[in-house]
Amino acid sequence: MMRDLSRHPELLAINHATVRRRCDLPTLVGLCQRRGIRAIATWRDLLGEGGAPAAARLLRQAGLQVTGHCRAGLFAASGPAERAAILAENRRAIDEAAELGAQSLCVIAGGLPGGSRDLAAAHAEVHDGLGAMLEHARKAGVRLGLEPLHPMYAADRACVNTMRHANDLCDALGDGIGILVDVYHVWWDPHLAPEIARAGAVGRILGFHVCDWLVPTRDFLTDRGMMGDGVIDIPRIRGMVEAAGYGGFVEVEIFSAEDWWKRDPAEVLDTCMRRYASAC
Repeated sequence: MMRDLSRHPELLAINHATVRRRCDLPTLVGLCQRRGIRAIATWRDLLGEGGAPAAARLLRQAGLQVTGHCRAGLFAASGPAERAAILAENRRAIDEAAELGAQSLCVIAGGLPGGSRDLAAAHAEVHDGLGAMLEHARKAGVRLGLEPLHPMYAADRACVNTMRHANDLCDALGDGIGILVDVYHVWWDPHLAPEIARAGAVGRILGFHVCDWLVPTRDFLTDRGMMGDGVIDIPRIRGMVEAAGYGGFVEVEIFSAEDWWKRDPAEVLDTCMRRYASAC
């Protein structure tokens, strides 16, 4: 049976990206505390001057959990030097996630290296890059949350685009890696239900992210909608992940340059709370 979110406000989490333009981390923490929101997802570029240690202290003092830390991966490299730099940056992201006590580190695959048309090589690089990250992540006690992105991002942001591909990578790589299910990226997939069930059968679903797909969409990166304003059947997908055993937070992550990012962050959070209870 699906959870009744109207009776469980404590399951709401806010991804900092949802208010990123007008809200630093201390402000977001205060807004969440006043509303009884118990969890947030952090971003590397929004931790503030004190970095992960200062952010971790702030979050612990506020009693807030960190659902995920964003983000790492982006494995496309034009040569050995760039590849080494990417892996070093990913190790730093893992260390930050460990400092923050994040439930997972969000990883996106990255697209094709500049000038390349070799998608198979990009897929292989993602596999190898994840494998290299896992060595460090396992030692640090950090789970990698691989997030498949919508196919429109395959060339430049993420060449892992389906739950099936993400599941296959997790099967190949072993312990320490799971999947983040973001409705914006997976709602279109005709194989979604069996692949969510496949992930859930081995406890692989590490997070569930919500927003909505607007019609028309003016920008495919920064024009995501508030839940209920678009065409995604969010309760149906939530039903899939919960039937597969997921019992964690419902995390709101909205990139909205021309709408929600321009609004008062307090208004945005209040709307998230209402829509979480009514549209998710």
